[in-house]
Formats: sequence, C-alpha cells, structure tokens
Amino acid sequence: MCGIAGLIHRKGTSNVGQEMTNMLQSLKHRGPDSTGYAIYGEPKKGEYILRFKVAEQEELDTGSKIHDEIKARRAAVDEVLKDNGAKVVKKDEATEYSFRYQVEFDGDLKKLADRVEEIEGAEILSIGNSLELIKDLGDAAVVSEAYGLHNFQGTHGIGHTRMATESDVDIRSAHPYWAYPYNDIAVVHNGQLTNYWLMRRQLEREGQRFVSSCDSELLAVYTATNLEKGMTLEESLKRSIEEIDGVFTYLVTTTDQLGMAKDTMAAKPMVLYESDDMVALASEEVAIRAIIPHEIDTYDPYDEEVRVWQA
Repeated sequence: MCGIAGLIHRKGTSNVGQEMTNMLQSLKHRGPDSTGYAIYGEPKKGEYILRFKVAEQEELDTGSKIHDEIKARRAAVDEVLKDNGAKVVKKDEATEYSFRYQVEFDGDLKKLADRVEEIEGAEILSIGNSLELIKDLGDAAVVSEAYGLHNFQGTHGIGHTRMATESDVDIRSAHPYWAYPYNDIAVVHNGQLTNYWLMRRQLEREGQRFVSSCDSELLAVYTATNLEKGMTLEESLKRSIEEIDGVFTYLVTTTDQLGMAKDTMAAKPMVLYESDDMVALASEEVAIRAIIPHEIDTYDPYDEEVRVWQA
C-alpha cells in the first residue's frame, strides 16, 4: 500500500525534519516496514553532504565480527575520499552503520561515488549540496529519533512509509531513491511500474546505473536523465505519464522544486493543500492535518495531473 508525503515552503525555511516526521508518522498504517526522508537544507558552495551506510541493520545480529567489519569499511571510505581529493569537514555517526559527512570537493562526483561503492558493503544514500536522504527500518518516530531529524531546518522534503510487496525489507529497498550519481534529485512513489525492466535496460544501455531492484528507483534515474538532457522538471513529469506504464503517483524533489505526477488511471491516492506560504501533499489528508492544526481546504489531483512548485 505504502504512503508518500511532501511539503515545500515558498517563503523561507522551517523545521521540515519535524514536519515530515509528523506527516509520515500519521501514515504509519500504510507501511510499517521502513521510513525514508529526502530533506533539503541550506546549500553551501563547494560543499556536499554525503550520506552513506556500510551495513544493513539486520547484519548487526550476525555476531561480533560484523562490528569490526563496519569499522574497516568506514575506514576504507575515509581513505577513498582522501585519495580522491575530497576533504571531510565534519563527520557524524547516525547509527553504527550509517554516517553523515560534510565534504569539500570540486572534482568528478560520479568518479568519487563509484570509488566509494567499490568498497564491499558500502552504499551511498545521497550526495547533495542541499539534499540529505535518510532511510531505515521502523516507523517515522523511530527513524527520526535515531537520525536526529527533529530540528532539521530546510525548505522542502518528501518522505515514504513502505509496505514491502516485491522486494526485501532492508534499507536498500526503502524509499526515497537518490538518482545516482546526480546532485540533489530524489523520488518517492506509490504504485507499480509494469514496464520497469524494459525501461531500466534502456537506461542502462545509456550508461545509467541502478543500485536496487525496486521499480521506484527507475523514476529517480529517469528524471535525472531527462534533466541532464535539458528538460524542465515539468516536461519530465509530463513525459513520464506517456512513457511509463502502470499505476503510480510520485513526488520528485530537486534543489529548489517539488513536483508531482499521477498516471492516466489515477488509482493511487493523493491529497493536496496549497497556500501562499506552503504546499503539502500526501496519500491521505490526515498527514497534512498533522502539520496544519486549523481548518483547511484540500483537493484530489486529477488523472494525468502534473504540478511543480518552487521554493
């Protein structure tokens, strides 16, 4: 079933970490397996936020050896960053297996990402000037507490509560998806893409890389590829309705935009609230009311509807 949510502040920043937590916690019943966030803070020129993990949560139960392996994998990541000219300004340990680095870097982002992911067990969740992608097993309250999201200041974000149906219950299969190795693009999705493998193989022939077997990752890679070719986000969303088969509603975020698209059948729910100051949307209205205590008017977007909002 899954639940998706997003918000964007049009006139400044807010505590989007807590706002997204409140929205996603209210959608817990739609997906108890994992929770994920893609949230956007204030960018710093020449600096990236690197979010990565070196193990799955379930690996911690395999014995004491894994703890030594985790330390070795993190040390290997540190060495790769140093060897490739990336200066780590600050290191934060979110969990024993997941880390947040502030990195100064002016080289080839794809090359750097490739080198990091050559390390056994290492997986980059996101690299961005403003994007931070956090996902783990558990509900929104659990993940937010573990990763310290309750005071994250930013302009916009999207999130996902997952009910695993066609892939494993692990961090790799959780949403959102970052479009490897593109800066600041993330996607959450509710639905099923029936021509996933056909489109994935096409994108792979064009040189794109996938890090999971979840069909939702296709939307992230598809969007990033279109933006790289010069399309606007709105053009990419409209084209996706024509080219992607299935039932879907999905949200896309970039450095300063939030976009939404619904397929031709509009079978997957979406509720939208819009004011002069902010836009909030979610699979159920209860998520929007979790952050807006006063009476509001909402509406359900139509089939094939595409919307883009600017921070």
